[in-house]
Amino acid sequence: MMRIGVDLGGTKIEAIALDAAGRELARERVATPAHDYRATVQAIATLVKKIEHEAGDATTIGVGMPGAISPRTGVIKNANSVCLIGQPLDRDLAAALGRPVRLANDANCFALSEATDGAAQGASVVFGVILGTGVGGAIVIDGQLVAGCNAITGEWGHNPLPWPDDQERPGPACYCGQRGCIETFLSGPGLERDFEATTGHQQSAREIAHQAEKGEEQADAVLARYENRLARGLASIINVLDPDVIVLGGGVSKIDRLYTRVPQIWTKYIFSDTVATRLLKAEHGDSSGVRGAARLWPPD
Repeated sequence: MMRIGVDLGGTKIEAIALDAAGRELARERVATPAHDYRATVQAIATLVKKIEHEAGDATTIGVGMPGAISPRTGVIKNANSVCLIGQPLDRDLAAALGRPVRLANDANCFALSEATDGAAQGASVVFGVILGTGVGGAIVIDGQLVAGCNAITGEWGHNPLPWPDDQERPGPACYCGQRGCIETFLSGPGLERDFEATTGHQQSAREIAHQAEKGEEQADAVLARYENRLARGLASIINVLDPDVIVLGGGVSKIDRLYTRVPQIWTKYIFSDTVATRLLKAEHGDSSGVRGAARLWPPD
């Protein structure tokens, strides 16, 4: 049976159709209506109907989104796309499409995809990390997402940066209302903010990595500081969860040196004489989220 996944992002909405074997049948993308909840619901419904028309089949629909559905209120919480907060997105999409729709946090969809047929395929315990505009996380155990009774499993980005030094206290203000959250240091904007504070210049995360690769000392120092912070953040996860694999996705995850340097650093902070946890780059790249959304419904 065909399954459709939708990745709802801040700037784009992408939909994909997969067959029962996980092969891609169709893919479409549109811009996300800016700050307009009703228009966003309509854009998703229109996109899904277009893919179904092309494939000639009605199917299950899963949606990955920023935030989560509150178990208490049944509406969206914790979304950095603030127009979604307080909205019954699952019910509104079901009404627009005439069938049930399953929703999950975008990091959950990412982790499910990579644990099913991606970089972490076959691993028992997987921690999926998105290093992008924000910092997300999710846990998959034996192929099943762990949602948690509060629907916040894996939200490591809103814990404080572990083992901070004096220069890292109290840390930048976070939109969640706290200071010094991991997200403020390890998101793409966090890396870029550190570079600007160090050099007085603005550069993208990709440009910072490129400069460091060419041997530019300030860029290399900023990236080394980022690697140390990432190692500390992930060490705290390993000390609690002890995953077989940690998979990185998002824009910052494309910096190749992270995968050799971070495991060299994290051993200092992990409560073990040996560390078998593997740090891997997402196999499906930017498609992991939308593929995982499709897999929120099991195949018939």
